[in-house]
Amino acid sequence: MTRIHASAVVDSKAEIASDVEIGPYSVIGPNVKIGAGCKIGSHTVIEGYTTIGKENHFAHFAAIGGAPQDMKYRGEPTQLIIGDRNTIREFTTIHTGTSQDEGITRIGNDNWIMAYVHIAHDCQIGNHTIFSSNAQIAGHVKVSDWAIMGGMSGVHQFVRIGQHAMLGGASALVQDIPPFVIAAGDKASPHGINVEGLKRRGFSSETISALRQAYKVLYKDGLSFEEAKIEIQKMALASASDAATAEKLTEFHDFIAASTRGIIR
Repeated sequence: MTRIHASAVVDSKAEIASDVEIGPYSVIGPNVKIGAGCKIGSHTVIEGYTTIGKENHFAHFAAIGGAPQDMKYRGEPTQLIIGDRNTIREFTTIHTGTSQDEGITRIGNDNWIMAYVHIAHDCQIGNHTIFSSNAQIAGHVKVSDWAIMGGMSGVHQFVRIGQHAMLGGASALVQDIPPFVIAAGDKASPHGINVEGLKRRGFSSETISALRQAYKVLYKDGLSFEEAKIEIQKMALASASDAATAEKLTEFHDFIAASTRGIIR
C-alpha cells in the first residue's frame, strides 16, 4: 500500500508504484514515474520527465528532475532516468538533459550520492559510484562504474572519469581521469593506480601489477602520448593468456585513446 503523507502534493498524473513512501511536504510532478520500494523523505521535489526505478531512497530536501541550468534550454521535454537501489541524500540536485546532447541525464544502479551533491544536465553516471558530500559535476560529464568522487570536488563539463578511478576531496578536475587512476589537487593530477580499491573489488595481483605498469608507461617512462598508447596496446595483446588482465589493459588503452579533452597530467 502506498504511504503518502497528507501534506505531500502528488500530481494525479504521476505514476507511483503501490508501495512507495512519500514524506511530508514533498512534491511529485505530473510526468514522474516512481518504481516499487522507493522511499522519499520530507520536503523533496521530484519534477520534470523523471523516471525512477525500484528501491531508491531519497532523503529530505532533495531536488530531482529540475530544468537544466543551461541558458540554451527552451523548455524541451528532456528527461532524467534513475535506475535501482540508489541512495540520494539531503539537498542533492539532479537535472534533466538538454536537446544539445541526447536529452537524457542518467543515473545507474547502486550509487551512493551524499548530501549537497550536484549532478548537472546530460551527465551519465554508471553503477556503484560514490559521490561524497558537496561533489559538483557540470554538464555532459561521464562517471564510470565504481568511481569515487571526493567531497567538495568540482568537475568541468564534458570530462570523463574512468571505472574504479578516484578523485580526491576538494579537487578541481578539468581533464579525463583514466580508469583505475587516483587523481587529486587543484588542478587535479595523477597519483598512481587505485590499488586498495582494486584489491577490495577482487582484482588479482597480476592484473593490478599490469595496470601499475601501464600507468608507468603512460606517466613515468618519458614517452609521448602516442607512443604510450602503442605500448599499452602491446601490453594488452601480450596478456591474452590472462583474459581479465587483457580486458582491463584494453579498457585502459581504449579510454585514453578516445579522450577529446585530454587526460590529466
